[in-house]
Amino acid sequence: MPLFDTPLPDDQETAVLLEIESLKASLKYATAQPRRWTGLLRRNAFARAVRGSNSIEGYNVTMEDAIAAVEGDEPTAPRDEAWLAVAGYRMALTFVLQKAEDPHFKYSDEGIKALHYMMVGWDLSKHPGRWRPGPIFVRNESTGDQVYEGPPAEAVQPLIAELVDRMNSSDPHNAIILGAMAHLNLVMIHPFSDGNGRMARGLQTLVLARSGTLSPHFCSIEEYLGSNTQSYYDVLAEVGGGSWSPGRNARPWIRYCLRAHYHQAQTLLRRSREIQLLWDELETLIEKRSLPERSVVALADAALGLKVRNTSYRAAAQVNDVAASRDLKSLVDAGLLVKQGENRGRFYTASDEILSIRRKTVEPRSPRSDPFAETG
Repeated sequence: MPLFDTPLPDDQETAVLLEIESLKASLKYATAQPRRWTGLLRRNAFARAVRGSNSIEGYNVTMEDAIAAVEGDEPTAPRDEAWLAVAGYRMALTFVLQKAEDPHFKYSDEGIKALHYMMVGWDLSKHPGRWRPGPIFVRNESTGDQVYEGPPAEAVQPLIAELVDRMNSSDPHNAIILGAMAHLNLVMIHPFSDGNGRMARGLQTLVLARSGTLSPHFCSIEEYLGSNTQSYYDVLAEVGGGSWSPGRNARPWIRYCLRAHYHQAQTLLRRSREIQLLWDELETLIEKRSLPERSVVALADAALGLKVRNTSYRAAAQVNDVAASRDLKSLVDAGLLVKQGENRGRFYTASDEILSIRRKTVEPRSPRSDPFAETG
């Protein structure tokens, strides 16, 4: 069965790929040392990927709850569909991280179904882990207009078999392009009754993670796609052409993904610089106040705008409930955290002193540039 063909990179795309690889090399170097701030950066990147991918489907949670999902903790708000979707996606991406360095791993149709079950198994009406039983139509939620019709249900299995064969082959293309094409083909086949977008994004992340060029936590462009949902939909609509049409040109999609990787790598590099400066400042402050060294993780989270809870601090600092409560009280007494709420609803936010340190470590933001314009 035919799939969308992978376009050979032209000179501009090759130049942008080289720029992305240079950015990734810089990020790999910046995060190579096993310092605790790199763990914080990895955790937040993972949480942002989970949160971003699900926001595209309308499942929105706070950053605190995305982190709770990543850490296997309970949400701060009551469990609802959004939480179940995020928790399922976290399970699927954890599987992706586990398979990133598995030398015996092979792509398979059953593996794709298993990944789907992890994502949507909380709702059996979505036929988790099974191909869709009939035709499928994608509609614009705001207008109700039909924007895409997938191939017939009987074509799903042979199309997925071809996709699996292609992914297991020794394809000479760059992993960024391979991941983009895996995403495109899966989302256009639309093999499931629900969750096709999340599955396509998760599969792309798996391809990228297995490339080994960067820590799997930093491979994903799901945060970028979640922040640029309309342009993401627009380019898929442009390439898809309204129905299963694998003869159409995939180059606009490839270029879109290259831009996404370029901007996401720049964002992660900036965050790595900022969090290193912030961490160093906070460590100095903690030492001056004779506070436990581990409590810097609570201050860093608060400085980044997160609500710090006893449970989240326990997980980050790897301490028990008694030690966590004592540390947080000491930070409040020192005027570094501000206590909010009572009992189970209690959380802590940054004091003015901590917010001032954060402001000093924030780099100026500049408008995002188009890497293709820069390469001429």
